[in-house]
Amino acid sequence: MHAFDVRPVILLLALAAPARAACPVPVPPPVSEKPEKPALPEKPACLDAKGGCPGFEAYTFNDAVKAYNGRLPAYRAGAEAYAGKLKAYVDASVAYANCEMKSLQ
Repeated sequence: MHAFDVRPVILLLALAAPARAACPVPVPPPVSEKPEKPALPEKPACLDAKGGCPGFEAYTFNDAVKAYNGRLPAYRAGAEAYAGKLKAYVDASVAYANCEMKSLQ
């Protein structure tokens, strides 16, 4: 049985190993994914008046407030999801900076 010399194979593997991989560049989440906060309903001037609002204006404003409150849960869920993506981007940016710093050593 012939002995096989592994030294040349190890040397070839070491030479064939790619240079240090480039640092992955972080990508921010698209601004188009940022949810838009619902607009507050416009408060009628009569609410601050001494006599208050006539019934139809009070009911209209109340309905607008209910509709606004109904849109808030969806906005909150979208805002939390977008904030999570922003946090992931910040974490990836820190990892990128650390990788670049290590490449300078």
